[in-house]
Amino acid sequence: MTAGGSLARAPLLAVALMAQAGPSGPSLGTRRMADRLERLAEASDATRLSYAGNKRAETLRRRYLRERDTRARLEGGLSMSVEELNSGATQPAIDDLLELQDLAAMAGLAPDEPLHRTIRDWLGLAYLRLGEQENCLAHHDAESCILPIRGGGLHRATRGSTLALGHFEGLLRDHPEDLRYRWLYGLAAMTLGKYPDGVPAEWRIPASAFDSGIAFPRFRNVAQAAGVAVNQLSGGVVLEDLDGDGRLDLMVSSWDLRDQLRYFRNDGRGGFEERTEQAGIQGITGGLNLVHADYDNDGDADVFVLRGAWLGAQGRHPNSLLRNAGDGTFEDVTEQAGLLSFHPTQTAAFGDYDGDGRLDLFVGNESKPDQRHPCELYRNRGDGTFTDVAAEVGLDHVGFVKAAVWGDYDNDGRIDLFLSRFDEPNVLFRNDGPGSGSSAFRFRDVTVSAGVAEPRQSFPAWFWDYDNDGWLDLLVGAYPGFAANSLPEVVGHLLARGSDLEPLALYRNRRDGTFVDVAAESGLAHPLLPMGSNYGDVDGDGFADAYFGTGEPSLATLVPNRMFRNVAGERFEDVTAAGGFGHLQKGHGIAFGDVDDDGDLDVYAVMGGAYGGDVYPNALFENPGTPYRWLTLELEGVTSNRSAIGARVAVIVEDEGGGERAIHVLVGTGGSFGSSSLRQELGLGAAKAIRRLEVRWPGAREPQLVEDVALDRFVRLREGESSVRVLERSKLSLGR
Repeated sequence: MTAGGSLARAPLLAVALMAQAGPSGPSLGTRRMADRLERLAEASDATRLSYAGNKRAETLRRRYLRERDTRARLEGGLSMSVEELNSGATQPAIDDLLELQDLAAMAGLAPDEPLHRTIRDWLGLAYLRLGEQENCLAHHDAESCILPIRGGGLHRATRGSTLALGHFEGLLRDHPEDLRYRWLYGLAAMTLGKYPDGVPAEWRIPASAFDSGIAFPRFRNVAQAAGVAVNQLSGGVVLEDLDGDGRLDLMVSSWDLRDQLRYFRNDGRGGFEERTEQAGIQGITGGLNLVHADYDNDGDADVFVLRGAWLGAQGRHPNSLLRNAGDGTFEDVTEQAGLLSFHPTQTAAFGDYDGDGRLDLFVGNESKPDQRHPCELYRNRGDGTFTDVAAEVGLDHVGFVKAAVWGDYDNDGRIDLFLSRFDEPNVLFRNDGPGSGSSAFRFRDVTVSAGVAEPRQSFPAWFWDYDNDGWLDLLVGAYPGFAANSLPEVVGHLLARGSDLEPLALYRNRRDGTFVDVAAESGLAHPLLPMGSNYGDVDGDGFADAYFGTGEPSLATLVPNRMFRNVAGERFEDVTAAGGFGHLQKGHGIAFGDVDDDGDLDVYAVMGGAYGGDVYPNALFENPGTPYRWLTLELEGVTSNRSAIGARVAVIVEDEGGGERAIHVLVGTGGSFGSSSLRQELGLGAAKAIRRLEVRWPGAREPQLVEDVALDRFVRLREGESSVRVLERSKLSLGR
């Protein structure tokens, strides 16, 4: 019996666990995890937890009311008002800031005195947020907060933006060179329909700052019409067929420990229906990120929920492994599977590092100088349980890890591991295989020789073959956030004034074990503040494009999420504005997938920030279609892991001139923050025919070759079989 098939046929532990669940509600394991999460939420020290603004505001108000010293009262009142604003209590924050502004004037503080100016800053932002709440939230439209703001994105309730416009006008008169004020003033004007003509020329943001002028099909945000405009905080997303009916479903998280994980079933009619309760995941809450894979080789996608990121000592939260029963129901088997641990993390990656046909799991934890949280590598034992072997193989790494991605960068048949780290050099571990005289695999740090240590302030990352040469390249997103100057620096770059913020890195594989950063010459050396991000060929030309969810916790950092089109693997063009992707709210989990089964990739983006009041509806960008040919390929491993994660696919097509062209993809969920469908939804450009498929299954020495594959089809290929099976799919009309 093959390694890949043994667990599917004899899941003894899984059978026992399934017996715990019943039609009356969640399984025992799920209830135990829900109770554990509830206790953690109750025990949270809200006065120390920096993002729990509501309870902190209450504490600060009590101090404010007792304070008699004027300056201390101003400083304490400002802290209180900021917490109110961050927690969503915008009108109380405005009232308190107005009182503080009067108090500062009465105390003789000049408007430019730092404390008085900061109060004025926050008041302008509060007015702007009020406009968002009364329009983009209370009267949400598909065009809300999409830059450039127009049509349904214009504000009907004009109070907030009108007050913000007047307030930032006063600040700009005092500080005409302040790019932060100029940007926020421009946004307020745009929401009122006063951009560009109603903005003084000296303060006007030129259209070129957010519109490259490159033609690109416009994607429509259909999340609300399709029933998946989840209005929560930052979180992760899984876009996958979770119930086995052939259509892509959604699972969405939000990072607060009180926020319920939510499951939406694709109804096959162009919309989704929420099935959270029916899925048996009530009480499974929190999670800044989600990743999925078929860890038990039973033919369906299981989900791993990651918790505790950014919270340091207060982030000792458990992750969750949700086992899929195959029918859209799940049970939390974390404890039984041996995965229960308590470390702050938001990144994990499934991959078969030892080539035994079972998916292992790496979890990248966040360590600080005074808080040690070694990374974990859980080896899949094949009976539904895992064993942590990180120390044994050399992956018990200690660092502030923000991304973990597997990829065979040296084409030796073994997957290697890249870790991005925040404010530290990144790390690339080469998989050296089993040691001499030992069955244990070993990983070796080759960061310096490979040349991939930068950028230092890293966040999202992924392996991909962006130039279709058969060798995996590496993208590493720099995240120079949390800095007081991040917004003006981003705006300065948009205005072609340059920026001191660290740009992302695009490492092209030199095919000799080393990489070279080509971000600048490829048009990607931007200070983007990327958090969630992912990639996929949205225009169908056979080259993968990249979408970045941007922002930082500050409510003021309203910068567009960005889409870059890959032009023949040589350069990237900014098609954000033309394609309708320039969402101003905080972008987190990003997933690509063909939601409507029409042969092109749609994009789901989780919006919302870190603070309790910074909620925003998620977006689903529907692809309007491409003029190119396509192929959707589902792979089923036999000796390899059933998900085929780590497989390398080359589609050899006949091009317009009669020659051959290869399109290369790595099977996986894409980037480190957002879990795309495992189906390989391949754009083939203007191909005249598919000459053959070449699939190098994980660990295989030679590729599997398949011919007689038609264009524009949904097909499934099983490892070892000589032909594909054509699947029937019906095109859906999203949100109609």
